[in-house]
Amino acid sequence: MCKGLATLPATCLKSAKDIKHKISFLLQKPEPQAAEQKHSKERAAAASAAAKRLPTATEVEKWKESFNHVMSSETGRTVFTSFLKSEFSQENIDFWMACEDYKKTSPAKLAARARKIYQQYVEADAPNEVNLDAATRDETRQSVDNACPSCFDRAQKVIYTLMEKDSYRRFLNSKLMNALSQSFHQENIAKKNCNLLESSRLLAGGA
Repeated sequence: MCKGLATLPATCLKSAKDIKHKISFLLQKPEPQAAEQKHSKERAAAASAAAKRLPTATEVEKWKESFNHVMSSETGRTVFTSFLKSEFSQENIDFWMACEDYKKTSPAKLAARARKIYQQYVEADAPNEVNLDAATRDETRQSVDNACPSCFDRAQKVIYTLMEKDSYRRFLNSKLMNALSQSFHQENIAKKNCNLLESSRLLAGGA
């Protein structure tokens, strides 16, 4: 922090600080689903680490460009998960991530893991049932009976598209994204004022 920052208007600093507290609160790490806890420790740890830092302005601008940028970023997925949690549709990204983890499962454990994912997210009246059409649900059920690394590919793609076409659009206009943008705006103002104060101090000292 520059020396002149302490002399910035108190309202400006308080506003930026309040926004950051609000963002940190909104990014609280969601609790993992009970049936998925054993298989999501690494994912939960990574999400927790991502939630401990605020995204940069560059990251947020990337997220605005495409949904792919959100999903390919650990911090992006954490922020998007927080948004889905506020909409009570967290099961979509949980399922997508479970499918990603499943592809890394050893062959000996594929069948058991596939059955757990199917029972948790896919079958009718599952605890965290995702919104799949009947044909995709039936195809997935048949694939799970002969478990292979790609047996959830179609269902995962359907949910990805659903998030991209529906939730992502609302995410871009959400309070969370607006808070992030506002935070960067306040920081830019503070930095500009700080630079002006430093320049004035140097000029005054050299006069």
